[in-house]
Amino acid sequence: MRLGIFAKTFPGAEPAAVLAAVKQAGYEATQFNLACAGLPSMPDVVPAEAIAAIRIAARSTRVSLAALSGTYNMAHPDKAVRDDGLRRLTVIIKSAAALDIPLVTLCTGSRNAADQWAYHPDNATPAAWSDMAAEMSKALALAEEAGVDLGIEPEQANIVTSANDAIRLIAEMGSKHLKIVLDPANLFEHATPDEARSIVAAAIDEAAGHVAMAHAKDRHGDGRFATSGQGIVDFPDFVARLKAVGFEGSLVTHGLSAEEAPGVAAFLRGLL
Repeated sequence: MRLGIFAKTFPGAEPAAVLAAVKQAGYEATQFNLACAGLPSMPDVVPAEAIAAIRIAARSTRVSLAALSGTYNMAHPDKAVRDDGLRRLTVIIKSAAALDIPLVTLCTGSRNAADQWAYHPDNATPAAWSDMAAEMSKALALAEEAGVDLGIEPEQANIVTSANDAIRLIAEMGSKHLKIVLDPANLFEHATPDEARSIVAAAIDEAAGHVAMAHAKDRHGDGRFATSGQGIVDFPDFVARLKAVGFEGSLVTHGLSAEEAPGVAAFLRGLL
């Protein structure tokens, strides 16, 4: 298991400087975002010189590019917005292939038109699932052609809320290129430590064999997110269970400040 962090944790728009900060903080892998190369996260185009700069930075710092962010609202109520997101995702997938990045991370979206990460009561409707699934099918066709995997993350405010939802979508899509990004803090909102441990354990069992990446974010029992090790997620149990089901990918932390990054690296490294 490799230890990673969101590249956007560190300020800057030069890949070499950002990845040097990743390495200096104690991480060997990163989930990259094109904002760290001075571009929009979902750009219209990625210039060849940007691809070259990212590749050189990764090689010189020896930081592995574990994933590339490709999030847009795959369940937006306006089809024109979904179409634009898919167009931009095409650019992301091609960029990932050019950089030999194996995974593009997605957002299964929300009916909330203003915020893809915000809950909406229509998220649980068949129509919302149908729109998201249609979008996912198109995205997978692009990914399969490029030889890149797509990662969906169960998230309480999105269409896919649980490991069960993720497995259902994988079965519907019938593609080996659709994987799960498992973040323990996104599997519950309000919980006791025992309840959280049970929910996370069940999700790992259910998702076993489909997890391409694990995230390391924490949560307080009242629903507020927290830096890894500061909430109620039982990270020793989480890591042990990932190992037990044969997970060998990257454990990527986020939701923390650049100043907190070295301490979190030491905490997580001790578990790995």
